[in-house]
Amino acid sequence: MPALTPDTIRTLTETLADLTDYLRENPDPAEALALVEPLLDEYTGLPVQFADTLRALARAVQESPNAPRTAQGDLLIAELRTAAWELADQHTLHYVLDDLRDLYGSSPTSEQGCCWCR
Repeated sequence: MPALTPDTIRTLTETLADLTDYLRENPDPAEALALVEPLLDEYTGLPVQFADTLRALARAVQESPNAPRTAQGDLLIAELRTAAWELADQHTLHYVLDDLRDLYGSSPTSEQGCCWCR
């Protein structure tokens, strides 16, 4: 695996910002869904990945021999872990996409199915 740098992570966040800007331009819903779907995958999407990242950060800080052992440090590690649990709970956003497909796909005004199902 190539070495990660702050610049590679910055590129990732810039790509997400580009996606947000694009979605604000009201693209075709099928294309919008296709672009967002990987981000909300229930197993590998952003909520799950970011939660894992926060847990790994907490572990790296806690296990570092150079980390100060203080009550404040313990509290910060606990806050990282709490945030990770809260983010992981957001994996259910994956099901919102399914519900949107069902809602629009079963619309009585749609003869061919929703724009995502064509």
